[in-house]
Amino acid sequence: MQHQIMNFVALGANPAADLSALSLFMTANWLVKAIMLGLLAASVWVWAIIFDKSIKLRRMKAAAADFEEQFWSGGSLDQLYEEVGKAPSDPLSATFAAGMREWRHANERGLTSSGAMRANLAQRIERVMSVTVSREMAQTERYITVLATVGSNAPFVGLLGTVWGIMHSFTSIAAAGNTSLAVVAPSIAEALFATALGLVAAIPASIAYNKFSSDIARFGDRLDSFVTEFSAILQRHLEERG
Repeated sequence: MQHQIMNFVALGANPAADLSALSLFMTANWLVKAIMLGLLAASVWVWAIIFDKSIKLRRMKAAAADFEEQFWSGGSLDQLYEEVGKAPSDPLSATFAAGMREWRHANERGLTSSGAMRANLAQRIERVMSVTVSREMAQTERYITVLATVGSNAPFVGLLGTVWGIMHSFTSIAAAGNTSLAVVAPSIAEALFATALGLVAAIPASIAYNKFSSDIARFGDRLDSFVTEFSAILQRHLEERG
């Protein structure tokens, strides 16, 4: 009976704890605070990458569609090169510009006169465009690995904060000798808050990584198809000259 009275007094002496996010952060252990700040920074970084990639991929697809419309319109390739060759605005036009630049350079040096030179030229143009595709895709895929890293590791980092926070809480509770719910609940809540932050950072990162990886892979296939088609066009021009 005396023990129950003491617990009742303890509950009365400890009013309802503030379990807001700011309060949970401020009362957390220093290591848990560091983990929370790291996860919050990772979440901000993830969303910055998501917005940046979303805008860039949308613009890139629109620019590629405009370029393909011009390319397949039946107009002069030389004129198209004059329009986009100096400052390509998307990977597709950059690939075209690289191939046309090599083609013009070969024409200026007279490398399209003999059969052996024409065969080597076709291979060289295709190789130049393939290198351009690789470079452009590497630029497009920049920071994508950050999404994969955060998506796979943030929950474990948050779990580390939770485990450490609970250990610290149990130590404090044991030292105080008070196991009432009013005393235990805030400590457990602030520890679990680290896991929640880990999930908040990981879930959008994982979804965005899968979405962007799929979109970039499809765009890469689009570039590879263009390289094949454009190489076939240049090969046909070389054969007509022969």
